[in-house]
Amino acid sequence: MGAMKNRAILFILCSILFFTAKAQKNYLPLGVHLCGGEFGENKIPGIRGIDYVYPNSKEIAYFALKGFKVVNVPFRWERIQHIPGGALERDEINELKEIVMECSERGMKVILSMHNFGRFKMYGHEYIIGCPQVTREHYKAIWKELAATFAQYRNVYAFNIMSEPHDMMGYTWASSAQWAIDGIREVEKTKNIIVAGDDYSNPIEWSKYNDNLKYLKDPSNKIIYDAHCYFDSDRSGRYNNEYTYDGAYENIGVDRVRPFVEWLKRNNKKGIIGEFGVPSYDNRWLKVLDNFLAYLSEENVTGNYWAAGSWWYNYSLSIQPVYGTDKPQIFVLQKYMYAKNNTTVTRTKNTLAETSANRNYLMASNK
Repeated sequence: MGAMKNRAILFILCSILFFTAKAQKNYLPLGVHLCGGEFGENKIPGIRGIDYVYPNSKEIAYFALKGFKVVNVPFRWERIQHIPGGALERDEINELKEIVMECSERGMKVILSMHNFGRFKMYGHEYIIGCPQVTREHYKAIWKELAATFAQYRNVYAFNIMSEPHDMMGYTWASSAQWAIDGIREVEKTKNIIVAGDDYSNPIEWSKYNDNLKYLKDPSNKIIYDAHCYFDSDRSGRYNNEYTYDGAYENIGVDRVRPFVEWLKRNNKKGIIGEFGVPSYDNRWLKVLDNFLAYLSEENVTGNYWAAGSWWYNYSLSIQPVYGTDKPQIFVLQKYMYAKNNTTVTRTKNTLAETSANRNYLMASNK
């Protein structure tokens, strides 16, 4: 009897270890960045419609039709608040509200993402968060105001407090992130907070640059860590070289993201691949994307594809349709749109013409 009891206890312990070996239980569908609000970084604050643009209802409708349930909306801090500590620019805030409401009507969640790389541009100079000109108090205050402003919108899934901080020059990113978290939680308790990693959110060296992020405190326990993963030789996402010259291979994405996923598992944290993308002009990159997403699906880690938006129709990574034609990456993404415990669904029937590159990829992958 005692032996049976011991075996039962051992079985339970082994089961716990098995099920906690996964990175997380995160069933949020794949998302897409609808870019434009962060454009014109050399024209700050710039003129909307000339230097930058927000996604419109037509773009949102297209990606809703394709099955996307999450939209990541980038914006610049300087456009919603011209001077740190100053008043919010209500016209800009209203634009973001309209996007949130449009997505809500289509059953889509929204991630609001500050794309400032750990800085604020003012009078032609960039100031790192934490310096005397742009203090952590300023940073906390802007996120407190944004959290209060969007608290009532149930489809706002998360606040992404900063995209790709880097080279913080002694103004430790983890400390700044904690100030933003504290500001949000003073007025809003339920929404997720996405925290990117230092060093451009590089997943390969995540432990080297970002191990201290595991000590961040959130009373709501809703921090999601954000890594960005590209597969070209310099990991920039520019893909300036062709596939072979870049040293690419079918599992390069899996190998690059694995250190981040393993860090999540070791520390029992939630994570997201906040940016990833491949060019459309070479089917081999589509296979890399397929393998990458299969691995993330197995680990229950979601992500947001980079990118789309009406001003990026000719960008090689873009999945913005051109002349009514879907981009080939769409069909790979749709295989994992609702991935859950390594389960995929059949992609929805394409309502627009497929490209020859996509047809070739699908034929090859079905052999």
